[in-house]
Formats: sequence, structure tokens, C-alpha cells
Amino acid sequence: MWYEESVFYQIYPLGLCGAPRENDGIAVPRLLRLLGWVDHIQTLGANAVYLCPVFESDAHGYDTRDYRKVDARLGTNADLAQVCQAFHDKGVRVVLDGVFNHVGRGFWAFQDVLAKKWDSPYKDWFYVDFGGNSPYNDGFWYKGWEGHYELVALNLQNPAVVAYLLETIGLWMDWFHIDGLRLDVAYALDPNFLRQLRAYCQQRDPSFFLLGEMLHGDYNRLVNPEMLHSCTNYECYKGLYSSFNSMNMFEIAHSIARQFGPENWTLYKGKHLLCFADNHDVERVASILQCPQHLPLLYGLLFAMPGIPCIYYGSEWGIQGRKRDGDWALRPALEGPVENDLSAFLRKLAHIHTSTPALCHGDYGMKLLTNRQYIFQRAYKGQRVLVAINADSVPFTAHFDAGAGQAVDRLTGLPHDFGGGSLLPPYSVAYWELEAQR
Repeated sequence: MWYEESVFYQIYPLGLCGAPRENDGIAVPRLLRLLGWVDHIQTLGANAVYLCPVFESDAHGYDTRDYRKVDARLGTNADLAQVCQAFHDKGVRVVLDGVFNHVGRGFWAFQDVLAKKWDSPYKDWFYVDFGGNSPYNDGFWYKGWEGHYELVALNLQNPAVVAYLLETIGLWMDWFHIDGLRLDVAYALDPNFLRQLRAYCQQRDPSFFLLGEMLHGDYNRLVNPEMLHSCTNYECYKGLYSSFNSMNMFEIAHSIARQFGPENWTLYKGKHLLCFADNHDVERVASILQCPQHLPLLYGLLFAMPGIPCIYYGSEWGIQGRKRDGDWALRPALEGPVENDLSAFLRKLAHIHTSTPALCHGDYGMKLLTNRQYIFQRAYKGQRVLVAINADSVPFTAHFDAGAGQAVDRLTGLPHDFGGGSLLPPYSVAYWELEAQR
């Protein structure tokens, strides 16, 4: 499917567009600011954009009030349709955030329960106990997501709730012509709901993409032919930055080999997981890396390892953002994109990735590994690419069996001869596309 050969670009619209942090109910078409980003995203080499929540919410977007109305702080449904059309006109697919595990206290059905208590026809849309009380002194207890009572858990085992959500998704497909959904806290969603969601979307559009937020555990539990197509690869996210910070490339190499190695027991061969250096929930990679020279190397690894690379807005030119300063520090307002050496390098990586079947579909095999150097191969239908990383501040000569005498570095266009060893300059990455295997 199309997502297997994609580079994603993630935007948090409430942040980027400078919306107030609390919903003031004043309609302002801030979402149209994204029109000024479309050319940048397309030129960067991303062919899919993932938009964090855009529908009416209490505050941060994940506390939905109305799934069928764009957040007033961002504009109107017509504004979202205009933005989606602009992306589609440039060949960029659009994936929206589907926040279906919980809603905000301002959600219309929960407001009905607050007003009518037992008499509300929507009381069974939630997990409610009228024999208890909530931290808000509502006169009844309800289940909040992971103890956050501003986020009211939906009862996804209630057929009426499922029918409402599926109908809503159908409206999004009709109104905005979206190409997929990213499912918030997918690890907490009812598996039967995911099966119904997959069947519904498959019937409506066989190419519709379902991506789930998963953190730990076995991703196969939800990423399978009956549920999700893909999920977030948090295991490798951690290894990406900490391998460089600790100068221990064994960590990320172990994670990739565990997931995609050639042995029969490896976990996710044939699957395309979403790989990222940062996102709206975690520290910016430019802030977490201890050595700035490692930043392009990390991205070189990200775009070559098995999976779907994803860039978080602003990180292509290396903006900072620390979790200790709060979530909004990770989701800043930006007037427009910036071009610099890093963004130019990521543009090159993205275009190489999407035009190289071995990097999109290839199997994985490790060729050389030390604490500070890492060489692996991606191979697909006769095409082979060797990815070489030197995280050290000094040159390194790598001796290994490349299975070929010569190659071309896709990053520089220069020929490379493996005879006598391969010299890796300090802080370098190479994508050697090999001649036919002997």
C-alpha cells in the first residue's frame, strides 16, 4: 500500500497555528496558516501529512467536544477541507488524529449525562457509577483515561458509541477525503472496536491507512490483518537517541535486529512501523542529543532503517523543545518553515528513501557493529544498499564483506571502492548502493 513508500510529516495544528490553549469559542481561521506550509512539506520529500487533533475540544485537542466540527480556534470545516485539498493537489496524503478512547468533559453526550444523570440516554456511552462521585463533584463516578478525569473514557463496547464513531469517520472521508487515521492511545482501545473499524474503512476505501499509537509490548497484538496496518515504533525511538548519547550503537542495532532481523523468530518482518526522532509528546531530538554533530547521523539512520520515517514540524531545521517546560514547549507556534543545512539534508534523505525500493521494502542484515560505527544492509529484489554510520569524532576504516567491489554513495553521487577497507570520515553517514552481487 501507499504508506509503505511514504515519508510522513507531523503537525500539531493547535500549536503551530498559535491557537489559545483553552477553547475560547471564538472562530478564527488559523488553520489556513498551513497553506503556507504545503509547498515546504512537498519539497521536503514528505508525501503524507499527519495532523494532530483538529476537532472541537476543551483545550489540547485530545479532549474532544464535537467530532464533527473543526475547533473554533482553528476555523471551520470548510477551512479544513481547503487545507486537505491543498495537500492533495501537491500529491500529499492526509491522515487525521482519531481520538476515540476518550472525550473531554465538554463532549455533548457527557454534558447530557451531567445535566440529566440517570435520565440521560447517553449514560451508557461512558463508564458511570451513580453510587460514587468524581473529583469534579458531579454526583457520580466515571472512568477517566489513566486517572485523568478531564478525559472521559468512552464505552467502546456499546454498539451505539461504535456506530456513532464509524459514522463520524465516514463523514470525515466524505467531507475532507482523508487517506487514513492515527489512533490515539491505540493500546487502550477495545480490540473488537478496532476490528469493526478496520472492516468499515476497508469497505469504504481499501487503501485507507490505520496507524495506532503503541508504546511497549508486542505490536503484533494490534498490527495485524484484522486491525491496524502500522503503529508507532517507540522501542526504536528510544534507541535512536540513546545509542548516540551513550556512544553505544549496539542498543539501536539490537532493537532493529530483534524486530526485523533475518532469523525466523524476529517480530515484525514484513510490517512497516512508523519511525520517528520526536513528536508532540516527547522532547525535541535537537534538545535531547548531547552532540549536535550526531543530529544528521540520527536522521540518516532513521530514513534507512526498516519502517516509515516521520518528521515532526520544525525538527527538520533543528528547533529545540524540552518536556520539562510543558507540553506546549513541544508544540510551538511557528510563522513559517525555515530552510537550513539540516532541512536540505533531510530533503535529500526523504527523496532517496521514497525512490529506493530497498529502503522501503528491503530486508535487514547487519554487516559491522562497534560502539561507534554501524553498517547494515537493506536488500530488495536485487537492489542492495549499505548504510554506514560513524558516530565518532575521528575517521574509521571499516573492513567487512560488502559482497561487491564498488558502489555509489546515494548521498553524494560519488563512487565508492570497497577494496582495502572503507574509510568513514568523522560524524558521517553513507548510503552505498551496490553493484550487482557477485
